Amino acid sequence: MFGNLFEEDDEGFSSVPTGGNLVKGKKEAEPPPPRGSVNLCGIKNQGGTCYLNSLLQTLLFTPEFREELFLLGPDELGCLEDKDKPEAKVRVIPLELQRLFAHLLLVDEQAASTTDLTDSFGWTNNEETSQHDVQELNRILFSALESSLVGTSGSSLIHRLYHGTLVNQITCKECSNISERQEDFLDLTVSVRGLNGLEEALWNMFVEEEVFDGNNLYRCSKCDRLVKAAKSAKLRKLPPFLTMSLLRFNFDFAKCERYKETGSYSFPLSINLRPFCEQTDLPDSEYSYELFSVIIHKGGCYGGHYHVYIKDIDQLGHWEAPEEETKAKTQRKEVRVSEPVVEKEDPLSVLVAIVAQDESKSVLVDQLGQKLMEKIGSSWNKKFRKQYGPISKFLQSHSDVFLLVSNGTRVALKAGTPVLAEPSLSEPDGTVALSSSSSSSQQKVDPEPEFGDSGYWFDLNDSTVTSIREKDIEKQFQGKESAYMLFYRKATLHRPPEAKGNPGYKMPPHLLQMVEEENANLQKRREEFESSSNSIEIKLHLAPHYKSQNGALQPVGQASDAVITITFDRRKTVGDLRLAIYQMQDLWEGDMALTVAKNLPAGLHLYDTLTDDQQSLYSAGLSTGSDLFVWNGREVCGVEMKTGVEWEPLLLSVLRPSLENLGSGDGFGVGDADSSGLVRSMRGFARGATLGTVREALGPQESLLCQEQSKTSTSGGGASGWRVFPPQDMQRTLRELALKDGDALLLLEPQELDSSIFSVSGDMVTVTTPSDCRWLQVEFRLQGGAKEEEARNGEEKVEEGKKGKVAACGQMLLSEVKEKAIEELLLRDQFKGVEFCLRQMDRSGKLLPPVREDLSVKDAGIRLMTSLYLCPGKAPTANQLFLYFTVSTGPFVGHEMEIIVDETITVKECLNATLQMAGLQGESWHLRRMDWCEEVGEPLMDENASLLDMKVSNGDTLVVTEGKLPPKGFLKLSVWLYVDLKDSSLSNGCELNHTGEGAENRSSDVLPTEWSGVEMRFVGYVEISEEASLDDLKTQMMTLPALLDVCVPTPAFLRVWYLEAQRLSRILRGNQQTLRKLKLGNGSEVCVQRLLKEEDLGLKELLLRVQVGVPGQREYYPAEEFVWDAGRDGSPRGLRVALASQYGLSPDSLLLAKHLPDKHCWMAISNWTQQVSKRKKKKKAESLLGAPFHLKDGDIIGMKNLLVDSNREFSTLEDEQGQQRLREQAESRRKGGETASGGPVQETMPEKKAGQGKNRKPEVALSINVGVFR
Repeated sequence: MFGNLFEEDDEGFSSVPTGGNLVKGKKEAEPPPPRGSVNLCGIKNQGGTCYLNSLLQTLLFTPEFREELFLLGPDELGCLEDKDKPEAKVRVIPLELQRLFAHLLLVDEQAASTTDLTDSFGWTNNEETSQHDVQELNRILFSALESSLVGTSGSSLIHRLYHGTLVNQITCKECSNISERQEDFLDLTVSVRGLNGLEEALWNMFVEEEVFDGNNLYRCSKCDRLVKAAKSAKLRKLPPFLTMSLLRFNFDFAKCERYKETGSYSFPLSINLRPFCEQTDLPDSEYSYELFSVIIHKGGCYGGHYHVYIKDIDQLGHWEAPEEETKAKTQRKEVRVSEPVVEKEDPLSVLVAIVAQDESKSVLVDQLGQKLMEKIGSSWNKKFRKQYGPISKFLQSHSDVFLLVSNGTRVALKAGTPVLAEPSLSEPDGTVALSSSSSSSQQKVDPEPEFGDSGYWFDLNDSTVTSIREKDIEKQFQGKESAYMLFYRKATLHRPPEAKGNPGYKMPPHLLQMVEEENANLQKRREEFESSSNSIEIKLHLAPHYKSQNGALQPVGQASDAVITITFDRRKTVGDLRLAIYQMQDLWEGDMALTVAKNLPAGLHLYDTLTDDQQSLYSAGLSTGSDLFVWNGREVCGVEMKTGVEWEPLLLSVLRPSLENLGSGDGFGVGDADSSGLVRSMRGFARGATLGTVREALGPQESLLCQEQSKTSTSGGGASGWRVFPPQDMQRTLRELALKDGDALLLLEPQELDSSIFSVSGDMVTVTTPSDCRWLQVEFRLQGGAKEEEARNGEEKVEEGKKGKVAACGQMLLSEVKEKAIEELLLRDQFKGVEFCLRQMDRSGKLLPPVREDLSVKDAGIRLMTSLYLCPGKAPTANQLFLYFTVSTGPFVGHEMEIIVDETITVKECLNATLQMAGLQGESWHLRRMDWCEEVGEPLMDENASLLDMKVSNGDTLVVTEGKLPPKGFLKLSVWLYVDLKDSSLSNGCELNHTGEGAENRSSDVLPTEWSGVEMRFVGYVEISEEASLDDLKTQMMTLPALLDVCVPTPAFLRVWYLEAQRLSRILRGNQQTLRKLKLGNGSEVCVQRLLKEEDLGLKELLLRVQVGVPGQREYYPAEEFVWDAGRDGSPRGLRVALASQYGLSPDSLLLAKHLPDKHCWMAISNWTQQVSKRKKKKKAESLLGAPFHLKDGDIIGMKNLLVDSNREFSTLEDEQGQQRLREQAESRRKGGETASGGPVQETMPEKKAGQGKNRKPEVALSINVGVFR
């Protein structure tokens, strides 16, 4: 009735999963942090599993439950290593629960992962990212455990610990006959509405009677008539552990809306259940229960977050006073001490004291400013920035005192740094206020509470564990953050002394060994990471091995001689690096300049020269993968080099009329002429150069320079349009004209306009294919076709191979082309009654499927000036498929046959047709596809599905294979190639190889993307095990015939996208992750993209496409890829700071927005905060990974620099046109709905309350899959 009560809503409880961040440029992930000071382990949130985490922590801190679970050994549960063996009975759920409990108890890690446990539940990504009811999970998990433990010594585990009974009785007032019904329970559901607390609810349930009288009489079975009666209920059997579920959520039938009961509802820390029990003569201890866990729900009825308060019965954690109370009591207990202290006017001593007094001896750089304000009452910007600059610059300038660690996100003190007293506010008399804990007569500020053996309370909130006091439980009586489930334990349950403070108590030896190995591995990883976290790899490009070409630097000779990769400590200075290079290059003479470089399509370009030898490499912005050019700072091979952004080279494609067509030319830019008679060459120019300078470099002043507007039709014969640059554009730079790498320019001299190929109309030049190119060559062939024998009757009169030219254009139907060819070759009289079809031939000489005759030359994709073959046989219709097939065994092995079938027939019917044509019999046959490598591919598994449903395309090759269908267990992945149309080497190479089996006949070979100038081309299938790694997948994809010409040094130069609905969705991360872990299933589609450098993205690193706005215009510069580490700071401020660092701008001057391509609009990214705690009154920055932005790989981010662009509007003319199309489509659908119904559709549902228009996700039942062990 309540749908998904805990769906995330606008109240904003982020459910972004936590996890370790990958260090950029490193192969290894940063090891997880160790446990905090409380020495308890949290659980990572997988996206919406806070409800699961809270329940698992409660079960963990139920010592009797976990010890009973630990008693079950491998002899009863089996081994996880055997879970994939079909004959083995492995009880996966209890085994994974054992491993998780051992991890939580003993592994030195801040938070554990529940991925393996949820995988054992049979959950997919939907369950892990959707929130559910913890009360529902409690019952389902107990049921799954009971089913998993059938036939073991633990089969009664849940029954013994949680099972209780109650009895409902109806007493007849006439004869005192009692009718009763007994009910079992694992948890009691108690009412909240209209009640003050738990005890009142239990009193109403088990003490007060419901009287049947008046019009509501009871029929007594003994009296056999309607009588007065009283109904009551009592607890008959009490379990050792009593669970209370509070009915916080209700439905208001008057308002037709859901709501949460947030009124005050108290519950005791200990309770005596004697008044509610049927049997009351036992000692009080048998009825006494103590509270040990409170699961809390924070939020409303449409969304929220769970965490849990737990009493540490076995005292496994280290309790410490909450931070706020410590501060408050420290301030109250102040004494005056006359000793040297730091002054608040000295920023160095203030920051040193802040870092030294932190418990971890290090502070996040982002939090340093806040801690400074808490100490001195003023911010850095207000007090110190004017004199000392930004706080980050101040830390870097005092590198002898401060040490930046964890990729510069934390600051620590170098060893030997003197630390003075705390920089509290100095008093007028020179003394300083210190807490009594700092004085010589030290007293405890806030000792731990005297709870004795009962244990302390902790708040376990996913990955975070904090100490709380018993009185904090009262704060969960009411409000949006309130208790939802209560867990009580019998007071008679006492723990043995040896269990206190012993997390390994009763843990089996094999789990202890697993934990020891895990801790040893973590320790090793942390040591290796600490030693390597400050090491970066820098590529040194040596000037003697480079030359200047096309405005950029190109290597001379072998690239390995020109580039040296060195590993260096980024904390060292530029001078240290220069000295190391001098020592490496013994023959270097003269000055040495180190200049930051970047590889561009035109070549290597130089930017800023590192001149300050005292500056650290970190301050200089160098990181792993940075390029440095080593030269004399002036020239390379005698050519003066221009450096900086304004001199970035732009690689343009320059086209000229071919000498063959015009009989003239200057011989510049020799290349291969295309079908339109143009010669293409590549030239590089500085982006800051004017268009007039480009024209001077290419040809005479009177030449026309044109930009391509429309491409030549692939049908041949057609025209391409070019816009002539106006004279005023000659003074504009290439950057101002928004030209991109690979853009085409057409250069025409005045005398060339006299050619019939070119025509000028206003500012447009049309390039027309010569008229003598509008033909098709048709050759007569007898090979193939169903009526080949019939056609051979006229073979003596007509020679096979006879050719003829047929006049054709792009719009001519192929049926007309066929009739003209028959007339041209004089075949009509010799072959009366014989059907003919037109076919193409591939490079290997194989005839391709007949072309459909109802299509035009252009629609069929046939280029003019090519050959067609006229063959006997029938052409398929629009609803038919032309298929090749071979037989794997028998006399027809290797002989390819042809068949035409309807696309709607089933796979079984197609198999029978092929068997009949091949003259084969029997039932043990099945069909397989032929893959790109002309090898037998995957079988067609569903024999009752149609060929259309199985995606069998025209021209596919099927293999009739002997034997029954094979079992499932492998993945068949469709592979697409990411093609940047500006990269001619990649796009042309893909076209040349795009002739393999099963690809050329797909219904859609080329898919557009939402990015300009990028498309995806289908290149084939890959068959691979689901246990293979992502690296293995990359390696196997490169063996596809269509990708043989795509050269990459290693698989790390490839990026693999996962496609959803044939759209780029997300990047697959983790080269060693298995395809099963990456959630790839059979039939999934992936897209491979070639990169110019190695890439290994972290779990929290996003690949964004940044478009910088053109100042004063509603346009953008070409998009650039930008990798953002959202794990450091996922807020809008974090993204703004990262982009500012990338582009050398001020963060405060940037305006950002996310493009929504489906809506053709932009969503502004602005800072906002949300209230996250009533007690702390602190604000939490919004995460761009959550609602409402949900940033993901490939999202387009618009960026405007307000210092040079006052226009805050992000939309372009293309966006407005797209929105207009959407409005027209909506209007068309609306009119269509009115026409179909005879009038406007009337709304029959009740009117929704304002603000309730949000569509909620449908209710999805929670389930756990369990094997059969009976």
